[in-house]
Amino acid sequence: MQTNILGTNLEICCTSPMTGFYRDGVCRTSPEDTSKHTVCAILTNEFLEYSKAQGNDLTTPMPQYSFPGLKEGDKWCLCALRWKEAYEAGCAPKIVAEATSNATIEYVSKEILLKYKI
Repeated sequence: MQTNILGTNLEICCTSPMTGFYRDGVCRTSPEDTSKHTVCAILTNEFLEYSKAQGNDLTTPMPQYSFPGLKEGDKWCLCALRWKEAYEAGCAPKIVAEATSNATIEYVSKEILLKYKI
């Protein structure tokens, strides 16, 4: 079992919509997850627009991949480096610390992440 940034068991981020690299609702990672989907974020329109401008449209449904498209308020396992980019651009969304993998700290400091916890 992986831990979260608080050092306790990693909790479920969201199951509706189903998120996580393994689509099991958990922001856990492994060697297969090269993008490190480890940040449980509460999406905002500002972040979704930023992500789309960076070439990752999270709002448009893609039924062929069972992807419903996301909206403001949805929780989603974001890639650690995308969250970091958004932070540096001033539009990082809030996070659920209990559901954000400790593996994120390899890319973003715990101190910064804790400033964004709900």
